[in-house]
Amino acid sequence: MRVNYFPQKIIYTVVILLISLGNTQNAQAQDFEKIKEFFTFHPNHKAVAKDSTLYASKFIAAPVMSYSPETNFAFGTGAKYLFKFNGSGEETRVSNMPITLQYTLNSQFFVYSGFEIFTNQEKWVIEGNILFQNYPRLFYGFGTNSPESEEEEYNYYQLLVEPIFLKQAFTRYLFVGAGVRFNHIYSVDIEEGGLIDQTRPTGYDGSTSLGVEVAALYDNRNNVLNAQNGWYLETTRGQYFEALGGTHNFDLTRFDLRHYTKPFADKDDILAFQMVGRFTRGDLPFSEFSFLGGSEIMRGYREGRYIGRDLLASQVEYRKTFKNSRFGAVLFAGGGDIYNDVSDFQFKNLKPTYGGGLRFMIDKEERLNLRFDVGFGRGSSEFYLGIAEAF
Repeated sequence: MRVNYFPQKIIYTVVILLISLGNTQNAQAQDFEKIKEFFTFHPNHKAVAKDSTLYASKFIAAPVMSYSPETNFAFGTGAKYLFKFNGSGEETRVSNMPITLQYTLNSQFFVYSGFEIFTNQEKWVIEGNILFQNYPRLFYGFGTNSPESEEEEYNYYQLLVEPIFLKQAFTRYLFVGAGVRFNHIYSVDIEEGGLIDQTRPTGYDGSTSLGVEVAALYDNRNNVLNAQNGWYLETTRGQYFEALGGTHNFDLTRFDLRHYTKPFADKDDILAFQMVGRFTRGDLPFSEFSFLGGSEIMRGYREGRYIGRDLLASQVEYRKTFKNSRFGAVLFAGGGDIYNDVSDFQFKNLKPTYGGGLRFMIDKEERLNLRFDVGFGRGSSEFYLGIAEAF
């Protein structure tokens, strides 16, 4: 279950160069492969040279530059580490570890990895998130009608560690297990006299969430990075206690449902669907509220534009692949909202999201794309650049 923590406005400085070289002409295609290999490292290349049955691990990296009014310019590296354990064959999907490191001119930083690792023959799945950051966030107040005029900025340090261990159970693609989640917010800096300072919600000046999670996962996607077919359903239930060292007692339930299919037998186009939910109960600290918006779902809204205890959102995306080309295009649409309680859900109040984007395949074997999306919400718009699909 990926956590949506990526900065929203990211520019890969190599994108324009890669795209300019990436057409079907032989000379330019060869140039593109040279550029791609420059940013690709093979940690086990010596072992693969001796044993061709081994999977050639790939560490694909690219320089990253971003800009937003909150951060000033930011520089760093975005990467994907793709690998299999020795002894894994075609029956084991490729493990995926994205890594992002950024540092801004305002002395802020961001280090993140959301990983999904398959052991041999997929007997175990190890997944989770690791995040350490000092990054700004915008706050508009709580509720589904918070006004744009209330915008204010606050800064904080965050350390999040969330490993989940799932064992194959009953059938090949079903996994059950458990994990822990530690989310520490500290050194919070808010605007004096601002909305947060006036309302002072629980945990506004820092909090520690420490709890135990149980999880179930069904995942028969043919490709983790860019699925063409299959289902994905993950649900987690976490209990958080002061007795474990946390500052609040609450529970958190999440689910993530996805489906992928090829609508036309003679084309590689993909129709993808996703629905997510996040539900909380108990003495909830400020940092654990549900934040609507971001680069993965509800594109078009800045992350945290609307904040509530519960969240429901869904999206559908049509992914067009152009024949004999590395280029592709997508159209997406969806809706969602936040609630004080999910029982308040009403279709007529859903916030819409829609948009489109371009794709450029940097690794055909793994179907790994560079992604550029423009999303539109109700009175807002955002653009996104990154590696791999939104979901």
